Amino acid sequence: MEKLKMPCFRATPLIFLIIFPLLFIGVDFFWENTALSFHGCKFFFPSIPASSETSFSTGKVVNKAPGDQLGLMKFQLSRLVKSGGEDGRNLEFTGFACDKSVRSVVCVADQPVKIDTRNMTVYVSSNQTTEQETIIRPYAKQEDEVLKSITPVRIFRHGNLMKSPPFCEYRHEIPAVVFSTGSTGNVFHEISEIIIPLFITTKQFESRVFFILEDYKPSFMAKYGKILSHLSAFEVMNPASNGSVHCFPGSVIGVKYNDNLALNSSEIPGGYSMLDFRHLLRQSYGLRFTHASQISKPRLLLLSRTNTRRFLNEDEMILMMKELGFETIVVKRSSLASNLNKFTKMINSCSVLVGAHGAGLTNELFLPSGAVMVQVELLGTEWASNMYYGDTARAMGVHYLRYKIEPEESSLVKLYGRNHPVITDPGYMYNKGGYRAARTVYLDLQNVRINLVRLRETLVEALSIVTDLEK
Repeated sequence: MEKLKMPCFRATPLIFLIIFPLLFIGVDFFWENTALSFHGCKFFFPSIPASSETSFSTGKVVNKAPGDQLGLMKFQLSRLVKSGGEDGRNLEFTGFACDKSVRSVVCVADQPVKIDTRNMTVYVSSNQTTEQETIIRPYAKQEDEVLKSITPVRIFRHGNLMKSPPFCEYRHEIPAVVFSTGSTGNVFHEISEIIIPLFITTKQFESRVFFILEDYKPSFMAKYGKILSHLSAFEVMNPASNGSVHCFPGSVIGVKYNDNLALNSSEIPGGYSMLDFRHLLRQSYGLRFTHASQISKPRLLLLSRTNTRRFLNEDEMILMMKELGFETIVVKRSSLASNLNKFTKMINSCSVLVGAHGAGLTNELFLPSGAVMVQVELLGTEWASNMYYGDTARAMGVHYLRYKIEPEESSLVKLYGRNHPVITDPGYMYNKGGYRAARTVYLDLQNVRINLVRLRETLVEALSIVTDLEK
């Protein structure tokens, strides 16, 4: 009799292993049709304790911090919505609100959501009897022309009596943040409109957020993947190659924008500043120098442009820089400038950066504190030069020297004549044809032949600043 019982006893574990998951599926199926659930993690990750979070694509486990994580998450999400106003009340009473500013829109849910990456639809439960839909393009500058190319995200708020959202395939214990790469390729727009807004929005979460990157581009990840890995402990999801339904305890759709290459500490959860952002950059790219005084000899990097806003007497400029005692590095727009892993270290090893107004000056962010940035300010670029790069340099502890060219140094004098309003009154083009017309003239058609005597005075001042640091 014992021998007859043995096969049955041996088969029991196998039968149990087959039936047990099916029981979970049945329970979860029933639960899916009544409310959103986030308590089935062990079914998806049976070997992982409930106090851990698993990366979607790598399986990497990140331990949860002790304490009330759900309460902390709700608090962090609430800081992304203006308190005291209608949006703050909406989030408090409904669990969902969109914070709208002049330039950006951020929609926050502090309750369970489902995100279907097959069509980028976010499902949020609602106590309303009618269905509500919000469409947002998750890019920082909502007034920017690039917005037209951003893939929209549909946020669908549904009541319990309505058709249930799709079945959950993956579950997470941290909030999702959905944002877009926008139109990549220009370092100014990438950092000003994607990276800094992402820092503003997510730094407070201390890496416990899950990034879903709309309009995913490998080139963007190659340049900025190290920064994203310091803001999130999990691998970034490309929804286009994912095609599944994910459950999260909360979500942020879109990112907050302050200004061009700027952070307004009073509006940022946690009060982070440009100095904090620079610390993130140093960590991400392993930058060696924190202060220009650590650089043994004056080292100058010249940003050389090959198409527009060119230095027509660049060779003479370089010779003069060397005669002043600078170790001079010339960088043209090339694969080096787009390889931030290498280029950031090169910038960081220099005590002086020189360049004409343009996106390349965004690389001032990688200079050590106490360094000098010399901007060659072309005709018609005074406001943008100061707002985009001058203010940024000062905010991060970099000395800013302005070399404002004389009309005779601009190639536009030959095109229009010395007394034309384009030369004598740059506001003329803005008033006549708007930004596009002014951009064509002052950014696309203008080159410069530098007055070496005047530039020498500016570089002597820069040299004095950095050599004083060494004493």
